Amino acid sequence: MLEEELKRTGGAVGPLVYLVDDDGDFREEMLLGLSGLGLDVRGFGSAAALYREYAARPADIVILDIGLEGEDGLAIATHLRASRSVGIIMATARGSIDDRIIGLRTGADAYLVKPVDVRELAATVQALNLRLARRPATPAPTAPRWTLEEGGWVLADGMGHRLRLTTSEQRFLGRLFSERGKTVTRRAIVEAMGADIYDFNYAHLDTIASRLRRRAEKSNMLIPLHAIRGEGFAFTD
Repeated sequence: MLEEELKRTGGAVGPLVYLVDDDGDFREEMLLGLSGLGLDVRGFGSAAALYREYAARPADIVILDIGLEGEDGLAIATHLRASRSVGIIMATARGSIDDRIIGLRTGADAYLVKPVDVRELAATVQALNLRLARRPATPAPTAPRWTLEEGGWVLADGMGHRLRLTTSEQRFLGRLFSERGKTVTRRAIVEAMGADIYDFNYAHLDTIASRLRRRAEKSNMLIPLHAIRGEGFAFTD
């Protein structure tokens, strides 16, 4: 039925779909299959790669694996939900009832458990696209306007939420804010923190970032802080 409908309508005329999965074999298999069924789909191996493309051209539907290295699929879904109306499909190996509930509560419109048949995934995309088209238009949410205030010691989102930073967080974010939207290397961040680049435990940067995200969430702030695998960090708003 799906193949016949796509042939009848002339091929890829549907939504723009982004698929995020760090399993290269699965990603390529799904991209090939979905494209063969007439869908306009692009693949990404990480949250950072998705965000770079999404900022330039937002997708209509995003298919997410949960178990990604770095920023996982649940965090991505939360971030996308805060930015605009977008369809979200979870396609993951995590199949317990608790995992499904968490995924749907996080914002997924559909939840599929691997192994996933490409025809089922394509049908889910088409069904979700129809549902999205029928949703009444809603005003776009106000986007946060991130600033560092009080000499760089307070992170504010312009929506009434503020977070006082620790010394390490202040130096960490201060360096990222100096090149907002760009990737700052780990070495450059360590230098900005005044530490010895040869004696510093670079894994501590991940600890700082994780702790900062958790503290921000408690203040109802979802900060666009991203770890770029093998490179460094970026603050992209």
